[in-house]
Amino acid sequence: MNQQELYEQIKTHRKIASIKYNKHLERALENDVSGVFLLTGNIGVIKRYVDLFLSKGRFVFLHLEKIGGLQVDREGLDFIASYVKPTGVISTKSSIIKQANKLGLRTIQRVFLVDSDALQHGVEMCNTVKPDAIELMPGIIPTMIEKVKTLTDIPIITGGLISTAEEMKEPLKHGAIAVSTGNPALWGVHINGDS
Repeated sequence: MNQQELYEQIKTHRKIASIKYNKHLERALENDVSGVFLLTGNIGVIKRYVDLFLSKGRFVFLHLEKIGGLQVDREGLDFIASYVKPTGVISTKSSIIKQANKLGLRTIQRVFLVDSDALQHGVEMCNTVKPDAIELMPGIIPTMIEKVKTLTDIPIITGGLISTAEEMKEPLKHGAIAVSTGNPALWGVHINGDS
């Protein structure tokens, strides 16, 4: 999937299921989400999970630090790219994003906004490694989206601490291209741009 195709698929529903528990895999398939962020599984089952979502037309990003039994080094990334074959990866580590880019995987840099130093460092890091998107955490601070958009042209996804439909809609009003949530009750909520 090229970058433009990824953005178009994100825009179909503008919701991403962030799956933290195996028991929520089926629930994500039952809802209108553009794709999934997998934060569960292990090296023995992750290919099955990836193939399941890809076969249903959903993009799949693996949060590498959350996949059990996977060593996140050059060989581990080679294994993910050549055997597991997800759409891409999510990481807080710019070195992983940089290596994944070289392997042809789509990438999302996760940035935690804890203070102004974290904001500055996160934007500088993203402008250097050039991920396909930035996931700003927590997602309940939509005014920060506008600030980050003035500092970089990389598309923004928000996630974290989102617990209501309104909290899902607000970041979209401020320029986010999608919202990720680990709350299965919100995966079925219709939001702006949802088709």
